Amino acid sequence: MLAKVNSCALVGLDATLVEVEVDAARGMPSLTLVGLPSIAVKESKERVWSAIRNSGLTFPGQRRLTINLAPADLRKEGPAYDLPIALGLLAASGQIPPDGIGESIALGELSLDGSVRHVRGVIAAAHMAREMEVDHIFVPAADAAEASVIPGIEVIPVDHLITLVEHILGLDAIPPFDRDSLVLPDSPPAYYTDFADVKGQEHVKRALEVAAAGGHNVMMVGPPGAGKTLLARAMPGILPRMTVDESLEVTRIYSVADLLTDDQPLVQYRPFRAPHHTISHAGLVGGGSWPRPGEISLAHRGVLFLDELPEFGKALETLRQPLEDRHVTISRASGTMRFPASFMLIAASNPCPCGYYGDPVKPCTCSQQMVTRYQNKISGPLLDRIDIHIEVPRVDYDKLTDDRRGEPSEAIRQRVQQARERQLERFAATREDGGRALLSNADMGPREIVAYAHLTPEGEKLIRSAMQQMHLSARAYHRVLKLARTVSDLDACADIQPHHLAEALQYRARI
Repeated sequence: MLAKVNSCALVGLDATLVEVEVDAARGMPSLTLVGLPSIAVKESKERVWSAIRNSGLTFPGQRRLTINLAPADLRKEGPAYDLPIALGLLAASGQIPPDGIGESIALGELSLDGSVRHVRGVIAAAHMAREMEVDHIFVPAADAAEASVIPGIEVIPVDHLITLVEHILGLDAIPPFDRDSLVLPDSPPAYYTDFADVKGQEHVKRALEVAAAGGHNVMMVGPPGAGKTLLARAMPGILPRMTVDESLEVTRIYSVADLLTDDQPLVQYRPFRAPHHTISHAGLVGGGSWPRPGEISLAHRGVLFLDELPEFGKALETLRQPLEDRHVTISRASGTMRFPASFMLIAASNPCPCGYYGDPVKPCTCSQQMVTRYQNKISGPLLDRIDIHIEVPRVDYDKLTDDRRGEPSEAIRQRVQQARERQLERFAATREDGGRALLSNADMGPREIVAYAHLTPEGEKLIRSAMQQMHLSARAYHRVLKLARTVSDLDACADIQPHHLAEALQYRARI
């Protein structure tokens, strides 16, 4: 008898339909698994055999069993095919009706005792099921809350193989997962720091507010202990709240990367990623033999903080394309995958190896050659892609001991939100035309800059003088205009005034 069960394979961040075909025929007892399975998929034969037997069911071992994972030219990876293979074997041997599964999708890893374990990428599977207008999806009970964040699909939580068999036979139906019972945490993550707790550094706070309002990248340079890391960790707290679409987009990335937790099936707050400088290229941008998203994709719609930027070495050059295109493309022999990477880069660096070059209190112990070599570890093209360059000096004693709290992050976030709403209203026409979706000023290209970054005659004289004196490149020129557009949005001005442009020019690197 031939039986078919629908499952799915993860290809990047998307799920692709996989038909698990099981044929139980007379002949020499054997079990053959075909369809480009990985080692983990090949080992499913042993797990399925034990799970069926230990669930009180009969494994059809006296027949010639052939299991095909179609399409055959798509590589299959992971243990998620255990459950559909087991259902296919039971259907092919007549223990459950072949049509009892109906129009559904099943995925899950089986333990030897028949219990169903967690698998990654459940959100992508639920999204595919909704697009295919499938009736329901069978997922591990541990992943039911994660799958339920996709509306329009009935999620059936399965904790054991025998309970699913009883459900299919109509003996004991499994109730669908109740989305109303889903409780999401309403408190921000531990990495959120309030700007009110940061002493001094008012000019840096202003620069970060401008960066948050327009989605601009920031480079902070200063001695150790000046507060660069603390300021970077406060950045997510002043960014606009995530929309539902953004939240689902980020959650899908974390689901594929298997970073969701039981108490957080939906990413509600903007991510903050701070990888160590020893990270590999694949860890930073994504990759591997089975490509998975890297840190820049995990920071999508949030903040990527690179502390001690010069220590990252050649891995920094891999950031050039994502910073421009807002996505990263990974090519392997098996194909090309594209991961989203629309993040804000917050970088921090010491001015020299010892960290005290130019410090008014502690003398620097580095030679000029050492300072130059250290600063040259960051290439000019990468620095040119960073809109805001700000110095973070040491904080003096009077400011550290001042009991007065600074402006809270929530007050800053409200101003940032208002500026972002102005930008969304301005770019609404571009989204209606079916073009590239612009969400902030940092996303503008040359055409949008000409259309929306209007300068007064005084501003045109100022930018002309700055181009000659600061030797700005064409990219730097456009980034200054985008930054000035953001400053004017914070002031609720329709046109860019000279003082807006002057503030934007102050944030350029002095190179």
